[in-house]
Amino acid sequence: MPRNSRLLVIMIIALFVSGCAGSSRYMKLVPEHESSYTPGGGRSLVIFMRPSGSAFAIQSSVFDITTGENKLVGIVSAKKKVAYQTDPGEHMFMVIGESADFMKADLQAGKTYYALVTPRMGAWKARFSLKPVHKDDLASGKAKKWESSCKPVQNTDASYDWARKNAPSIQSKKEKFIKKWDEKPDSGKPMLNAEDGL
Repeated sequence: MPRNSRLLVIMIIALFVSGCAGSSRYMKLVPEHESSYTPGGGRSLVIFMRPSGSAFAIQSSVFDITTGENKLVGIVSAKKKVAYQTDPGEHMFMVIGESADFMKADLQAGKTYYALVTPRMGAWKARFSLKPVHKDDLASGKAKKWESSCKPVQNTDASYDWARKNAPSIQSKKEKFIKKWDEKPDSGKPMLNAEDGL
């Protein structure tokens, strides 16, 4: 086998051995012992995690669009997780890839919630959806396996700058795909329920 071919095979194997983890130059890795998963006084915490290695080369960005503003939660790469502290109550979250998708949430103070960022095939690149982690998944231990497979990351000045520079594209996708979301029956809209928190 030619040397170049051997190197290519080794690189491909290394990617699979690493679990196809992704990374974003806009986000900062946080040592596990420094990451906080306890909501601050009177607040709620949502952990967005992407345990799948699929579409690892494509980034997914998550936003809190509850107030109409596209507030960056974080850029969630494959095998990464972002912890987001917010006020309790009703929320609307959005994930952006090739398209936009949405998830409602009803959050209680002092509780921690979990949501999956799940890749799916798009026309040109990956699309993403938000999947609430319900109390059944918490009770079965699935959520802990998903969470432990993801490394914590947090926003940086660069990630906020990226969101500002891409604001027109983000808003355009939101406006286009929220119409499709609104047409769905309530049963087809993912919802993170108040009782799903720990």
